[in-house]
Amino acid sequence: MAKKSVATLQTGSKRLTKAIKMVKSDKTGAYTFVEAIMAPDQVNDYLNKK
Repeated sequence: MAKKSVATLQTGSKRLTKAIKMVKSDKTGAYTFVEAIMAPDQVNDYLNKK
């Protein structure tokens, strides 16, 4: 199960979004958080891919 968190960042004229995804490690079974900053239209693709 993935936790989804999205924050909107504005820098100058560009609008960026920081997406945080919780990913379970296959090796240890522990959860880690993966963060990425991208354009708002790419967020759903990022959160849906494994």
